[in-house]
Amino acid sequence: MSFVIRPSLESDLPAITAIYAHAVTHGTASFELDPPSQAEMARRRDAILEGGYPYLVAEQGGKLLGYAYAGAYRTRPAYRSTVEDSIYVAPSAQGQGVGRALLVALIEQCEALDFRLMVAVIGDEESHGSIALHRSHGFEPVGIFKGVGYKHGRWLSTVLMQRPLGPGTTEPPTRPLSAG
Repeated sequence: MSFVIRPSLESDLPAITAIYAHAVTHGTASFELDPPSQAEMARRRDAILEGGYPYLVAEQGGKLLGYAYAGAYRTRPAYRSTVEDSIYVAPSAQGQGVGRALLVALIEQCEALDFRLMVAVIGDEESHGSIALHRSHGFEPVGIFKGVGYKHGRWLSTVLMQRPLGPGTTEPPTRPLSAG
């Protein structure tokens, strides 16, 4: 499957909203229970971009296949060099390398911005595909929060993984305190 990875545009929001709505309604990648509106998704995208973080989409022939972004892991200044990744792929494009391509591009962009650590917070221990995807790109498991969410009639755990970016923690951060 050939597709293009590019920065997201405001015009991508209807497709982004639909992809996320499906994930919220049918999956466990997000612990939200109700899909947010397009206006809320626009607000969230704007916040990511205003924070200086990347927000990418995968597109093929004008159709959005998935999206990914990095955002602040936590808001306190000491965390300014750590990002959390989020990747969502349309159901029709899953298993075709879209998530992999988005993750690779996201890692590259975060390294170019001199972030030092990427954290994956994966909903549900049964998300074997997401866990394997992250592991194949250098993420290591660092813990599991057991039964921290309740969705679709069952308790869900959260798998935590992390990956160094660039020099990682071998050097002090260079990002200004106002970033992230």
